[in-house]
Amino acid sequence: MTGWTADKTWREECGVFAAIGVPRAAEVVGLGLHALQHRGQESTGIVSCDERGEFHTHKGIGLVSDVYRETDLARLAGQLAIGHNRYSTSGSLTLENTQPLRVVYRGGVMAVAHNGNLVNARETRQSLEESGSIFQTTLDTEIFMHLMALADATTVEDALIEAAKQVRGAFSLVLLTADSVLALRDAHGFRPLCIGRLGDGYVVASETCALDLVGADFVRDVEPGELVRLDPQGMRARRALPEAQPLQQCIFEHIYFSRPDSRVFGEGVDRVRRKIGHRLAEEHPADADVVIAVPDSSNSIALGYSERSGLRYELGLIRNHYVGRTFIQPHQAGRDSSVRVKFNPVREVLEGQRVVVVDDSIVRGTTSRKLVRLIRRAGAREVHFRVGSPPVTHPCFYGIDTPSRRELIGALKTPEEIRDFLGVDSLGYLSPEGLLACERDGSRFCLACFTGRYPVEVDPTAGKLSLENLHRRTNV
Repeated sequence: MTGWTADKTWREECGVFAAIGVPRAAEVVGLGLHALQHRGQESTGIVSCDERGEFHTHKGIGLVSDVYRETDLARLAGQLAIGHNRYSTSGSLTLENTQPLRVVYRGGVMAVAHNGNLVNARETRQSLEESGSIFQTTLDTEIFMHLMALADATTVEDALIEAAKQVRGAFSLVLLTADSVLALRDAHGFRPLCIGRLGDGYVVASETCALDLVGADFVRDVEPGELVRLDPQGMRARRALPEAQPLQQCIFEHIYFSRPDSRVFGEGVDRVRRKIGHRLAEEHPADADVVIAVPDSSNSIALGYSERSGLRYELGLIRNHYVGRTFIQPHQAGRDSSVRVKFNPVREVLEGQRVVVVDDSIVRGTTSRKLVRLIRRAGAREVHFRVGSPPVTHPCFYGIDTPSRRELIGALKTPEEIRDFLGVDSLGYLSPEGLLACERDGSRFCLACFTGRYPVEVDPTAGKLSLENLHRRTNV
């Protein structure tokens, strides 16, 4: 699982997976969703279609391993299926808001699973409701279905393209019909989506690590603005939207979100993170003894820092991957309970040492501060904090649930003030230029969370519950 460090109020957006032409497709999708668990841990769902064209659904709140039993997957018959792991960036956590969404409309039955966020969701939904549309969820994903139902189109593909032309923002989605799976990415390519070959069929996934787990061979990425149809006749692609120039791929997929064993946006994630660590060591060297990571997402960056600096890499923090909802109350574990439950320092590694702590980012800074206290109590003589990204100063509106600016420490304090807040001997952030230099083509990436320059116009007052707030106002 990608490192969900305790303070990361970055939340992984969502993960999608689809299979077609594959025996027991739902079982394959369930396995793929297990590999994508790091992208969404709140709820999960699978919709399949059998040989008679009947759709079957199973959804639940919780992790993949908790929601799907063998008997559940056996009931999801058919060689076509799509699935979704959710972290809510739009709409609250309810079963009705769990994807995939399944509907019956004039074109037949279909189901949709979406990773991303529509920045014009509020006004689009309001317009649809004023025209008579009735929504069942508070998800921006449902907007696609209503726009498709209103489209002047004779095929599902044309209806989906017409809908895509009316929304703005980030979307990598899969759509299931009785005889096909459609895969679509927005024109900027904010979120990843790839295609694999599995036997005589195909799979589609948010990351290549999911292809590896189900035994599929990577074919290619779905290109930004491209619609790919997968059916018994094979794979056919068409241009749905003009590809944006330049592209605006989310750079945090490489810094934090994606698993290091994935290949995302044409690059191996571990390789990019190693390069980030190299550059970080060049920009912010430290007179120290050991390098440790804040596990797990920072491991590759810390290894890169160690390689370039010549300082030895050690496992100074051990992460408990099985915490879940702990029964330990704060008064039982002490003032740093939220961190102590998830991390434990290795005293033999830290005692008497000058330690470089490497993390991928700092959001609020509260957990970083608690970690520093743990490391010092374990006997570290000095603590030097190094961050594999620039200061996070602005929220994301393209599919990540991030705090508002007033909660981002990078927007509120200078690096010197953050150093004092964390209680470290030195602090170093990777520069924006250094970060882009670690990419094969830095011009293709969105840096809005560092710069506030949003490539697609956003409503800064909108949050993940804005559609629910709209619903409440219209029902007063």
